[in-house]
Amino acid sequence: MLTYSITAGLVFGLYFCLVGLGLNLVFGVMRIVNLAHGDFLMLGAFSAFWLYSLLHIHPIATVLIVTVGFIALGIPLYYLLVPRLLKAKDPEMLSIILFFGFSQVIEAITTISFGPSDRSIPGRVLGTAPMHVLGQSLPSAWIVSGAVSAVAVGCLYLYLYRTRLGRLTRAVMVHRDEALATGIDVNRVSAIAFGVGLALAAVGGVFAPFMLGSFGPAMGVDINIQSFAVIVIGSLGSPMGTVLGGLIYGVSEMLMQTYFSSWAGLLPYVLLILILLIRPSGLLGKKVRSA
Repeated sequence: MLTYSITAGLVFGLYFCLVGLGLNLVFGVMRIVNLAHGDFLMLGAFSAFWLYSLLHIHPIATVLIVTVGFIALGIPLYYLLVPRLLKAKDPEMLSIILFFGFSQVIEAITTISFGPSDRSIPGRVLGTAPMHVLGQSLPSAWIVSGAVSAVAVGCLYLYLYRTRLGRLTRAVMVHRDEALATGIDVNRVSAIAFGVGLALAAVGGVFAPFMLGSFGPAMGVDINIQSFAVIVIGSLGSPMGTVLGGLIYGVSEMLMQTYFSSWAGLLPYVLLILILLIRPSGLLGKKVRSA
């Protein structure tokens, strides 16, 4: 049972890496807190549901659709909201207020449009036969979701460390003012990073029905709490820290579900409190600010 829990936890950890990455990328580049992150994930889940239900589009194909669509949505949304925020005396605090309101608007419009009921997509869409990983038999939907999440994380790594735009993005993450002084088009780099952040959330939403069981308009708050737990464990602003945080969170979640299922809902809060008390900068906190 322990081996199964750890193996399944690692698979879920890959998914939680994806869930937290978008939030952390936006914070790392712009130093703003996107409290609507969970709602964009919810919109990704609704996109997958409607595309599958109405047009029979496979969730894997939906990944490409929501990636392009949410990047296209995120770039103009950045220019509409973020530059004004960054001119404020305390952009981080103002961003919390603004994006909290934005989150409530998205949830309200979705509830009015589609109703408050939870929805799901059958797990058999991603395969019916169990798959074997590290000697353990796991549902195909989990393995496929974890594998696609790993690919998405790998693509983000290649974007950040193997492309010119990614290097400019990291330069802005390290010191926004110095990047601006060297002639980097900080707004353009940030707008693309904001779009990529929303796209990562939407891709996480595509697989929410398979990893979380169901989804609904009100799921944004829970996703935000889980995302914050993941990125605080690794370190705010560190994409690589999010990978570590996601794996730790996934294994912890599965162990709690196995041995203390009635207490599993407290896990993100307990992890947040422990990390903030023991290592407030996160496990990779030092590297974030200097690398």
